[in-house]
Amino acid sequence: MLNHQYWLALSRLPGIGPVTVRHWLNYFKSVDKLFSASIADWQAAGMTAKHYHLLKNIGWQMIEKDLHWLEKNNSRIIPLDDTNYPVLLKEIHDPPLVLYVQGNANLLKEQQIAIVGSRHPTATGTELARQFAKELTSRGLVITSGLALGIDAASHEGVLLVNGKTIAILGSGLKYIYPRTHQKLAEEIIKNGGALVSEFPLDTPPKATNFPMRNRIISGLSLGVLVVEAAVRSGSLITARQALEQNREVFAIPGSIHNPLARGCHQLIRQGAKLVETFEDILEEIHLSNKQVKELIPILLEQEFVDLDPKRKRILAQIGYEVTALDVIILRSGLTAAEVSSMLLPLELEGYVNMVPGGYIRTHT
Repeated sequence: MLNHQYWLALSRLPGIGPVTVRHWLNYFKSVDKLFSASIADWQAAGMTAKHYHLLKNIGWQMIEKDLHWLEKNNSRIIPLDDTNYPVLLKEIHDPPLVLYVQGNANLLKEQQIAIVGSRHPTATGTELARQFAKELTSRGLVITSGLALGIDAASHEGVLLVNGKTIAILGSGLKYIYPRTHQKLAEEIIKNGGALVSEFPLDTPPKATNFPMRNRIISGLSLGVLVVEAAVRSGSLITARQALEQNREVFAIPGSIHNPLARGCHQLIRQGAKLVETFEDILEEIHLSNKQVKELIPILLEQEFVDLDPKRKRILAQIGYEVTALDVIILRSGLTAAEVSSMLLPLELEGYVNMVPGGYIRTHT
């Protein structure tokens, strides 16, 4: 427990990042020796007067409060020297000194795919994020994202739809769920065996500067990053660049040339990201075939499609993966408005289509 107090103290040092602290630890070999060293030893390790002033003035009462909150809230910390620290994350240039984890900490050791994208996606982008999250989860992969509005939330929701486990990386401390509207989503993630993760002290509010730091954890934990929709200048592309720097795979879903949220994905594809049309494209790239995954990990979901009668097949054939207006469906099918309306509801209930603003989109082939 004393060891954990030291790690919590290091995570609270203002203006001192992981790279600096790792340099200290390389010199002292352990966090215990770092804190028990003399000022002369600290000077020999290259510390400045500012550094040892901070170390001599730790707010230990605050550390005790942190430990008490963690104990009472199904939470723990995983320091950098812990055997449970995720191996992939430890490989990056600046791994977090401490991971604050609420929920299932063991999940961090599982194979993960990150899904990220716009905070203001199209209806198609939202549905694609849900579908890919569901399919990849059902093949035994853990989906990691950032709990943000839009694509992040849709990814977490897609996992929960098949009772899977997902990891949400926060840009704030665990005491501050952001955005606040995702408090219930965060609770559902934990309830379903997932986890909330942060490198920031518990009482850290969300700040703009926190999110690029958060993004390197999303990519660092994962085998690869899937970008669903993103503008050319966006946090999602920052995550993708960090993934490349970390030697991770980057995947991107193409879209309409008229959709500004597809331009970021198209840029990534031009730069060498793998163009993705189905979840199999991702499995192939990370060297996991369907057969291999099925042998190793039980499928969580097997979807069986019932045979459709000719008229419903005819309706389904008129609906694309972009929003298709009801009038267009009626015109293309040659059926009456009453016939089309009566058949759209069962198609929606059976999961073939979704009703969205402006019409319908197809969810399955």
